[in-house]
Amino acid sequence: MDKARLATALGAPSGFGQSQFALTRGNAFEARVKADGGAELLRLVHARLDPGAEPPAGAAVPDLTAHGPEGRTARTALALREATGAGGWTLLDHPMLALDVAGSLAFLEPDAVVVHPDGSWSVVEIKSFPMVDGAADPAKVGAAARQAAVYVLALEEVAARIAPDGARAPRVRHRVLLVCPKDFSNLPAGSAVDVRKQRAVTARQLARLTRIEELADALPEGTCFAPDRPAEELTAAVAAVPATYAPECLSACELAFHCRDSARAAGAVTRLGRPLRAELGGLATVEEVLAAARGESGDPDDPAVAALRRAAALRAEALRTAAEAAPRAEALVTAGEATA
Repeated sequence: MDKARLATALGAPSGFGQSQFALTRGNAFEARVKADGGAELLRLVHARLDPGAEPPAGAAVPDLTAHGPEGRTARTALALREATGAGGWTLLDHPMLALDVAGSLAFLEPDAVVVHPDGSWSVVEIKSFPMVDGAADPAKVGAAARQAAVYVLALEEVAARIAPDGARAPRVRHRVLLVCPKDFSNLPAGSAVDVRKQRAVTARQLARLTRIEELADALPEGTCFAPDRPAEELTAAVAAVPATYAPECLSACELAFHCRDSARAAGAVTRLGRPLRAELGGLATVEEVLAAARGESGDPDDPAVAALRRAAALRAEALRTAAEAAPRAEALVTAGEATA
């Protein structure tokens, strides 16, 4: 389903998406990197990933246009097969890959994939954040590495499919090339990023995902998430899927604003953050927390309940002390004014 359109139909549109300025700057930088048949990009690939290979004097750039994502995926697989045995450099500009995610195909579009003279494949990620003195923001580099790891997994599936029976599949390199602007300029700089850890983590997560068929079987009959449905019907459909909102969702899910409103209406403590939710144990709502703090409910031997009651007692003592001190402070101020 299209979660962005669904969120808009529910009256809680997401704030996802880059600004137009960022998109324009990113597109201009990518065009510069890939200019002249990708000469600069290939130079960076050779220097950072494969310095022992023959320097790229030029490269084949196959046409990957086709009808629909399925057609583009098939055309990409064919181009990779042809390039693997060619013995030279090949640049695939915005290829289309497919990855099985819990029983559903997800179509992925890397910025570029390079086929080396030895037949191995490398992923290239082009980002618009700067690389200052050879280093970029670690958080952004980590996000780019996780993104590239997904492409590596998808390429490995392609390699396994196109390999002849009994033959060894083409090697997909686990070091990817990250290309960023150098020192806030528009000049490209490249860095090799090892994504083996991110690839292993992503592979484990994909293997542990619940199949879509199982999720669908658990939903009420007739549940539909089509954005053109009435708002009441969509709200009920979304409510049929269990969700635990946390502030971190705002940067990862288009439905985060809708779930935040639902969490606020239900008084869920998860809206205050997962660490706090973990500290509160079995107390899942704000009302339960306040009742436990007042001594109206909860097991006194529960560490969370004991901590809440201690905090409530300290708060009451602080307020009582402040209330007792207020008349004396007022009297001192009045005396000072009289003396003046």
